[in-house]
Amino acid sequence: MKNYQTARGTQDILPKDTRKWNQVEDVIKQICHVYGYDEIRTPIFEDTSVFKRENDSSDMVNKEMYSFSMNQKDSLTLRPEGTAGVVRSFVQNKNYANADLPYKVFYKGEMFRYERPQKGRYRQFNQFGVENIGVKSPYIDAECIALGYSVVKSMGLNCVKVLINTLGDAQSRIDYREVLVEYFKEHLDGLCGDCQRRFVQNPLRLLDCKVDKESEIMKNAPSLQDSLSVESKQYFDQVLQALDNLQIPYEIDDRLVRGLDYYTDTVFEVVSTHSETGSQSAVFAGGRYDGLVEYFGGPQMSGVGFAMGLERLLLLAQAEGIQLDEDDSFDVYVMGLGEVNDVPFNLATMCRSAGYKTEFNPTTRSLKAQFKTVDRKNCKAVIIVGESELANNQVNIKFIETQKQICVDIDKIVEVLDAQFEEKEHGHEHGEKCECGSCNKEND
Repeated sequence: MKNYQTARGTQDILPKDTRKWNQVEDVIKQICHVYGYDEIRTPIFEDTSVFKRENDSSDMVNKEMYSFSMNQKDSLTLRPEGTAGVVRSFVQNKNYANADLPYKVFYKGEMFRYERPQKGRYRQFNQFGVENIGVKSPYIDAECIALGYSVVKSMGLNCVKVLINTLGDAQSRIDYREVLVEYFKEHLDGLCGDCQRRFVQNPLRLLDCKVDKESEIMKNAPSLQDSLSVESKQYFDQVLQALDNLQIPYEIDDRLVRGLDYYTDTVFEVVSTHSETGSQSAVFAGGRYDGLVEYFGGPQMSGVGFAMGLERLLLLAQAEGIQLDEDDSFDVYVMGLGEVNDVPFNLATMCRSAGYKTEFNPTTRSLKAQFKTVDRKNCKAVIIVGESELANNQVNIKFIETQKQICVDIDKIVEVLDAQFEEKEHGHEHGEKCECGSCNKEND
């Protein structure tokens, strides 16, 4: 019989882990909300041309895309990144006509890239990202970095640093391209095959090579800073000043070019400095793009954004010893003793309707066996349904932490649970003078 396993580069995210994912996603939603970013959900696959644009030299486009065709005419691709789909949607839905630009959205979901799986890197992975489209401003660049930095800090990550660079405006890149071509044409034989391809397609991407990055050829390459226009330098200086005002520390890395061809001006990468992260140190990265809206048929508009891998974020949190929410406890467990028929089920339904996380015993088991389940599920309260109590329309409730047990009428169960859990939450007997909202109602 075949032993079925997950496909290479994929994983099951089991219930014990999804609680951590939910906590991370709650942090993301909260921070995006205060920054004024709304959620967008784009299709999981797009026309291949959405991602494969003209003479793109990136590894993602040339090596890593999952593309398929349902006929001999149309080619579709599982999304390898989020920005292109968001910008396509921006143009298709004519959001550029909105009077209140910039258009500010965030996304989260699965992406797909065919690359060598390793720790923290999967072929199906999850990304959170933001896009701010329609207005070009150094303050928006800084806001974008600050949003991602807030997510990282809210997660408790401390071992991080911001790397930042500028690719300059169109003329700056044209001038720099000529300088790079002149320099690298004398060193092509000493570079890897990918670099020789990039030399033809986009010489700027040579600086992103992972194979030759430590070679003397790369270390001695001309710096983009020497080819920047006055306007580009001023723009970049304003971005840095805005980060200084926000007290976000950064390092200028003049070899940082990012992995996708559509970036212009500001590019950035936030990396972990923790010793255990190794090659998987990137936390989030992004930059500004000036030509993407126009490529998809919209007006000439600039945008800026970043993407953050959620698997990577969880891995870095683990490396720093951050304990995410692992609470798997239940509020209430309903156990039946003897011939009590469907009463445990009905009482569990009543407790759930009142908002209590509740489990019940659907089988005939001993009291001892059921209390072992109570321990394993970390239940806070147990409703014990016995035949003699049930004859009087009553049940016993036992509170595990205090071992307090009381007999109550069935129609008073929720009232008793409410009072007990409020007492534990606020640290006093319900009704004593307290500033909390629920107790103030009674005090009033």
